[in-house]
Amino acid sequence: MQGLDVADVESARVRRAGRDVLSLALMDARNRTLRWAAAFEAAGQTAPEGAARGRREDTAVWQLGHLGWYQEYWIARNVQRQRGERGDASHPKLASILPPADRLFDPVHAAQPWAADDPVPDLQTLRQYLVETLETTLELLEVAHDTDESLYFYRLALLREDAAGERFAQLAQTLGVAAPWLVAAPARVQRAPLLFAATRWSLGSVPGGLVPDAEKWAHPVALPEFEIDSQVVNWAQFGEFVQDGGYDDPAHWSAPGWAWVQAQGRRTPRHVDQMRQGVLVRRFGKLVRAPQAHPAVHVSWFEADAWCRWAGRRLPSEAEWEAAAVLGAARGWRWGDVREWTAGTLQPYPGAGAASPGQRSDEFEADPSGRVQRGASFATALRLHAPQARWGVAAHRDEGFSGFRSCAM
Repeated sequence: MQGLDVADVESARVRRAGRDVLSLALMDARNRTLRWAAAFEAAGQTAPEGAARGRREDTAVWQLGHLGWYQEYWIARNVQRQRGERGDASHPKLASILPPADRLFDPVHAAQPWAADDPVPDLQTLRQYLVETLETTLELLEVAHDTDESLYFYRLALLREDAAGERFAQLAQTLGVAAPWLVAAPARVQRAPLLFAATRWSLGSVPGGLVPDAEKWAHPVALPEFEIDSQVVNWAQFGEFVQDGGYDDPAHWSAPGWAWVQAQGRRTPRHVDQMRQGVLVRRFGKLVRAPQAHPAVHVSWFEADAWCRWAGRRLPSEAEWEAAAVLGAARGWRWGDVREWTAGTLQPYPGAGAASPGQRSDEFEADPSGRVQRGASFATALRLHAPQARWGVAAHRDEGFSGFRSCAM
């Protein structure tokens, strides 16, 4: 909290921010949410009917309503908010200003389809809900104690809303909704892989401010010498795998990966229309030609693993990725273009203990068997750009802005 200023509103250091900076960050996040609401409204994508048979969370309506609900549920309605992680998550909450909010927007219902009798609010009602819940949050924040404990749920709500911004971008990409303010990852000049000497790395985060459960706690890991790509795999490199028949040869795939390829009839990554004579991809509703030096994106873990097998390489471990991100910046190691798959699954770190109340919000999926993504994409809020951040995503998921880099065997 000490040593932070307004410049930290856009930084991952906001995890330790006090009330003033946190207030600005919460307003900034909500303004971005409302901009997404306008984008989906302009595209006619603010009614749930079109996805009635799918998951609620795959609609803009649910995402918008859930953000208002989450902030209200854990702050305005939570009489134990000042206790932070020590609070009793089962303690009864106050009533919502939107009566059907619990029925509609609690994440326990996220994977269910909308029911015929669900009283789904219209967009104007949701906008007002978002405005009023933020106003109440800021009023309560103004009188909160400036301690990690008292600010826990405010920081957690910010983390949730920032993560939702990337979910909105994914949904817009899937539905073909224009998002002109988002600029895709740039082309990178190819650089040689980097070699890192054997070391003892402290993996994870240390106490202080908000620490997501997935990052608890820093612990020593012995790392042998390793070689890792300085950049993520680009379209030119992935195209070689495609042209070599990579999607047709089961030898390159794990058994679950090959079953997924066959079930999907997949021959290129998602949203790719062509990979011969150039790469044509659909980007927010438009068919565009992607430069060969752009990062390969919308790649599932299965595809990343298959490419590595074909190339005689492997995906990095979490410790290798994190160490390279911290130690390799001065040597040309770059991240932040796409979320990056690693080899591991989202298992708790040693000594992590039970998950905190409400912490189910800081990952795209809570499934502990999900494969771990590290880093950030061009659609990730800067406040989420932390080398220690971990995101658990099922191996078949490819709607996200995900790619990968490889290590030598």
